[in-house]
Amino acid sequence: MLCSLLGICAPPALAIDPLLMFLLSAAREVVSAAARAQKAPATPVPVETTQYAGTSVEPDHLRRLIDECFTYLTDAQRREIFDSLHAALMDPKNAAVRGSMIDYFATRAVAVRDAQQRLANLSGPSRDRLVAEFKSTIAAMPADEAVQLATLLREGALPVPRELNAQLLAALDAR
Repeated sequence: MLCSLLGICAPPALAIDPLLMFLLSAAREVVSAAARAQKAPATPVPVETTQYAGTSVEPDHLRRLIDECFTYLTDAQRREIFDSLHAALMDPKNAAVRGSMIDYFATRAVAVRDAQQRLANLSGPSRDRLVAEFKSTIAAMPADEAVQLATLLREGALPVPRELNAQLLAALDAR
């Protein structure tokens, strides 16, 4: 799913900072996940297992990973992520891919945490360059995507430090 979202940004992505590319793809992933959740909301599956069948991963490990990597989200949002992932992992149809689902999720979660830390540590000039690249990228973006991105920034649903979030939102509002 993330690869297809990156494909949407392919033309401008060649010149974009990798962090900006990551943020835009994360935004698209959040939007598509929200659309899927509206179609079929995840119903919480009781956590009765100590390990997911066929793996050595326990639900508590996933909860801890979510809490450590998605610190910018509210407790309710992190619980929603866990409930959705847990339901998918408990679905018998996914038994054959359970391990790869966990691996994929863990890789993405760590990438989110790393991007969040890198963005928080950007120097002033680097942040200004990122904002400038963001402005040029959103200039070529369809209006509906820009509106969705602005909504995510306003909700704090992207792994962006507050100050940078405000700068990106200002760039979008000035569009």
